[in-house]
Amino acid sequence: LAERMRPKTLDEIIGHEELLGKNKVLRKLIESDQVSSMILQGPPATGKTSIASIISKHTNAEFITLNAVSLSISDLREMLNKAKDNLKFYRKRTIVFIDEIHAMKSNTQMALLQGVETGTIILIGATTESVTHDLIPPLISRCKVYVLQPLTAKHIKTIIQKALQDSLQGLGSRRIAINA
Repeated sequence: LAERMRPKTLDEIIGHEELLGKNKVLRKLIESDQVSSMILQGPPATGKTSIASIISKHTNAEFITLNAVSLSISDLREMLNKAKDNLKFYRKRTIVFIDEIHAMKSNTQMALLQGVETGTIILIGATTESVTHDLIPPLISRCKVYVLQPLTAKHIKTIIQKALQDSLQGLGSRRIAINA
């Protein structure tokens, strides 16, 4: 259900108005396809992956999704070489979304740093952990950190109500109601 109800547009995201509301900085960057390297930091289920998914739909760049837990340096080098070729031969940028970026070993982060520094890739990292504790300072210094706050009870209620009303992707056809 969570995957089926994942927001597909910026207007469908619940919460984070300070970043994604009308005329807010992150929204403007996404809508203009001008995102730069960033880290999305916040508790689980705050929308980090949803924001990355929406960016993937708003960009003309190649969009690659990786998971830090299973990422090896050789996988990273292969991706960086492909990104270099895309930029050199096709003038196409590459955005790399790395979920659980805090799980990357520091030597893997160093390999990633070169691609971010040279502009070969635009990095979007997602983490539930402290950026300053789990990521190397040179990588942090080259990324804008966006902190996502926990969703409020009102936000969660809105999300549940949408899921219960949506007949196509949610549970609307089952006519379930809850009292809140």
